[in-house]
Amino acid sequence: MAACAIRRGFLTTVSKYNRKHTHRILSIIEGSSGLEAKRPRLPCLACGLPNIQQTRFMSSRNRPEGKVLETVGVFEALKQHGKYETGQLFLHSVFGYRGIVLFPWHARIYDRDVIPPMSDSKPEPPGSHGSKEVKGKTHTYYQVLIDTRDCPHISQRSQTEAVTFLANHDDSRALYAIPGLDYVSHEDILPYNSTEQVPIQHELFERFLMFNPDKATQAPPFSARDTLKAWQEKNHPWLELSDVHRETTENIRVTVIPFYMGMRDAQNSHVYWWRYCIRLENMGSEVVQLRERHWRIFSLSGTLETVRGRGVVGREPVLSKEQPAFQYSSHVSLQAPSGHMWGTFRIERTDGSHFDVRIPPFSLESNKDDKAPPAGYTF
Repeated sequence: MAACAIRRGFLTTVSKYNRKHTHRILSIIEGSSGLEAKRPRLPCLACGLPNIQQTRFMSSRNRPEGKVLETVGVFEALKQHGKYETGQLFLHSVFGYRGIVLFPWHARIYDRDVIPPMSDSKPEPPGSHGSKEVKGKTHTYYQVLIDTRDCPHISQRSQTEAVTFLANHDDSRALYAIPGLDYVSHEDILPYNSTEQVPIQHELFERFLMFNPDKATQAPPFSARDTLKAWQEKNHPWLELSDVHRETTENIRVTVIPFYMGMRDAQNSHVYWWRYCIRLENMGSEVVQLRERHWRIFSLSGTLETVRGRGVVGREPVLSKEQPAFQYSSHVSLQAPSGHMWGTFRIERTDGSHFDVRIPPFSLESNKDDKAPPAGYTF
């Protein structure tokens, strides 16, 4: 363990999170680049070693020479009811990074693993697999900033430039990203507080948030600046998270979140763009690897496109008990204002056998106000 820390210059030792004992000090090596989340199944973010003693702090016996532990903050109780406020510091319970809440989104989750009553459900899109209807349930997500010190250590498990916009010029295919911006589900938030006035390193932190001395004894002690409020209002159509789709096949859960990005003119026709965020999570103990993707894309214009390929975004991620999740974003464009997508991931077991994991069908809708281009983070 010490060798791992010396090699990477990074080590985290966090006491195991316990809902009955929430006030535990978080410690990291001075100058480190990340924090380990509280789930015991997560490995060291630096080397992926699964056998980490998370129930105690690092002692002087295995502390790397020349490195000292510093206090990062104190855990707070999980919110079982209500939502976290703007400025709430947290650890991501799956990917382990430090972050801060900007504002909440209220989404509808369509979970195909839950058998619904006939009311309040979404019908299947044309041609998709299965025929059951799916009930929508309201759930809170958060727009957050990721601490840039942690980005290098999560980049193999989650993209840190996943929130993209259409560029404001004639190139209809040009996209740009805001690094370190993410969407986080309420249950993935592990809240903590800190005495630092700038506890998160991100170029937008001090442009969006300010330390409020009047709230210094409260949690969180940060307030939204007018620039954050204006940015949220101006970019609401391109940031808004409204629908979340989820389905589990043989202990592999796939979550899909689609976003409408806008419309551009190209060669005398309209091109509509969406981005979609996908998270795969291994809910079991068997080690598996994603090998192939198979997409079906239906457009309102009447076309049905099939896309096959190796892996996703150039990777074939391994999902294990120690590193159970992988998250990425991609894009799709149609020459129609709406459509549907669905498909499968081909998963390989350690014995070489395969099985297909269903990607829940989801709608591509362009019913947002498209009168102004996205503003990115120019003020």
